[in-house]
Amino acid sequence: MAGMTEQVVTRRKRVPMPTFEEYKERFSEYFDLERDEDGIVVVTMQYDGGPPVWSYEMHEACAELFTTLGHDKDNEVIILTSKGDYWIAKSDVGSFHAYDDDDHTNDDRYNVQIYDTMKVVENLVFDIECPTIAAFPGSGIHWEMGMFMDVTLAAPEFFLRDIHFLMPPGHVGGDGMYMLTQYLLGPKRANYFEFMGEEISCERLKELGMVNEIVPRDQLLDRAKEIAKGWMKINRTCRRLQHMLAMRPYQRLLIDDFKVNVLAEMYNKALEKAPSGFDKMETYERSLDDK
Repeated sequence: MAGMTEQVVTRRKRVPMPTFEEYKERFSEYFDLERDEDGIVVVTMQYDGGPPVWSYEMHEACAELFTTLGHDKDNEVIILTSKGDYWIAKSDVGSFHAYDDDDHTNDDRYNVQIYDTMKVVENLVFDIECPTIAAFPGSGIHWEMGMFMDVTLAAPEFFLRDIHFLMPPGHVGGDGMYMLTQYLLGPKRANYFEFMGEEISCERLKELGMVNEIVPRDQLLDRAKEIAKGWMKINRTCRRLQHMLAMRPYQRLLIDDFKVNVLAEMYNKALEKAPSGFDKMETYERSLDDK
């Protein structure tokens, strides 16, 4: 019994975290990462040096990146943007259909359809503990990531749309976009948006409070950096605690509703034996080009 009162005074080394340069290289296939001397990080989604391409692999990369960024205490403000004129306007259809065949087990499908789908949003909202800014150069899918940021900037060409419900044979919009629209716009307004495939212009989004500033595309990143530099004049504790409060409503939303949304989408997909629907993205891409 006497031994239980002995004090251990040996100091242990901390588990080393990956350096910025290490994880910059780790995620380089999907993101360009740059950090300045103040700790302001610009995350640019990309694919082979061009606009980003959505895939199950990028699902996983986003989730892992958000956690990694959050764990790096030298990151003080995070800016998320996209290379090119769109947000995410193209998809790797093969990466989604690969999990629709019989060569993959239910465990494989659970990992990509449930776990990764949830972690893209959960890790962004729960793991990042410094202020965040989204800079939309244009429209595309999975805009919920930018809408969960503390401040959202958008080029005039940006508009909001969710095409889940209207993609034959029909897909439940459960990956976070519809849920967030319900929260930010109210149920009735969000229902029309989802069921009718409505496009909401950037000007209207600013009026509704979903976009904070409309900025010309060629000035978008400079404006985001200007805001971030201004925040750096505020003490670090204040910045982080203010972000904590900003995320509280979204954290409650995710705890209450997000898993139900994701499961509804994937249950519908399983019952209908429906493919991912990303082969219909060609029509959506043409609609963006027509803008």
